[in-house]
Amino acid sequence: MLHTRQNALGVRFEAQCRAFEKEPFPTLAVRKDRLKRLLALTEKHEAEICAAIDSDFSARSAQETRLAELFVVRTGIRHALSHLGAWMRERRVATSLPFLPGRNRLLPQPLGVVGIVSPWNYPFQLAVAPATAALAAGNRVMIKPSELTPKFSDLLARLVEQHFTPDEMCVMVGDADVGKAFVSLPFDHLLFTGSTAVGRQVALAAAANLTPVTLELGGKSPAILDPSCDLDAAVASVAYGKLLNAGQTCIAPDYLMVPQGQGAAIAAKLAAAIAKLYPRLGDNPDYTAIVSERHRRRLGDMVAEARDSGADITEINPGNETLGVSDRKMAPVLVRNAGDNLRLMREEIFGPVLPIVEYGTVDEAIEHVNRGERPLALYWFGSDSANRQRVMRETVAGGVTINDCMLHLVQERQPFGGVGESGTGAYHGEWGFRTFSKEKPIFIQSKLSAGGLLRPPYGRTFERIFRLLKLIT
Repeated sequence: MLHTRQNALGVRFEAQCRAFEKEPFPTLAVRKDRLKRLLALTEKHEAEICAAIDSDFSARSAQETRLAELFVVRTGIRHALSHLGAWMRERRVATSLPFLPGRNRLLPQPLGVVGIVSPWNYPFQLAVAPATAALAAGNRVMIKPSELTPKFSDLLARLVEQHFTPDEMCVMVGDADVGKAFVSLPFDHLLFTGSTAVGRQVALAAAANLTPVTLELGGKSPAILDPSCDLDAAVASVAYGKLLNAGQTCIAPDYLMVPQGQGAAIAAKLAAAIAKLYPRLGDNPDYTAIVSERHRRRLGDMVAEARDSGADITEINPGNETLGVSDRKMAPVLVRNAGDNLRLMREEIFGPVLPIVEYGTVDEAIEHVNRGERPLALYWFGSDSANRQRVMRETVAGGVTINDCMLHLVQERQPFGGVGESGTGAYHGEWGFRTFSKEKPIFIQSKLSAGGLLRPPYGRTFERIFRLLKLIT
């Protein structure tokens, strides 16, 4: 079976390569047609997409799927349709004085066949948003969705087959072995969204083919409450940002930093804010479950380790329900006074568990962030512009939202991507178009060029012209 699937991968890849050779620079009309078909796929199948993801998770809020996946993708496609003509245009670039009256131009050119490996946590958005950018740039696209959301992956394969020919865009379903074979194909560009550990393996596989990669990873994204913040508003934002998709979000606040001595009071405020969002958990369709039993056990083990070490554990279960019997829901957990050596302080949590860390000064907060790997996101809450400027300038993160959570992700006019351990490269909007294009520099020589005077045989003329060049540069 695996051998058959690997053969199918090779056949699809070769077909897309041949199709690209026949159409190496799709017109604006062709690209817009592909984007419109992708938009139709998004708009016509909303109920099916929500149902499939809900089934894979055992409980996934339809409103969260519609907002965080379908709405985000729809907005991105429409933005691309509006701006694609301008992105595609050959641009004038200034020409340095010695080379006038020659002219410089920059031509964005499709790369060829793009591979996209998408994760389980936002399975529609994180497959289709990069595909939007790749199609806008004129490429052919192959997608490998996660095996942890099998119903959705099968649905996506069927929907793409309905709206696209296989040599335009196709979906290859399968397990981790299929994924390994997929990332070993000699794509012209490969985009992977997932964990840092798997990202390293993907980068190694791509390096064998010198395939350029965009890695969208994760890490421990801090939320910092400055003493100047509106505490109630900040706590409400953190509660929502942490528990969207039950914390299974790469840019969710991974831990919360609060001023010294305020940990207990802020934990109480957080508990109240969470109970307001989710007065019940088990039968509440707004509250999402953990994607698999293995992930649920991992989160439980992290909390148990923290409890055994003497950390303060607050489980927020307003209805005192028994969870995890008929589904994989997990009550939100706040953790205070956790040691730095604990798993939940070292590893990305990716679930509804939030450690609270107290800090004394802005220097201590900055030092704490910089002690770890560079995060995908950072959140800062406050009105003190001096402290804000220091945190912005003295920490490095993939992206930042001030006085809220996660909203930098949905800005189509800004790049989205990580830095260091949290990833490399970026996409969204024009940044995605550029990621999946080769910006080819072109120099157009003029008939009036004096360049011939610098060619052999060298002599007095060369020396005079060379002296002149040195003067004007």
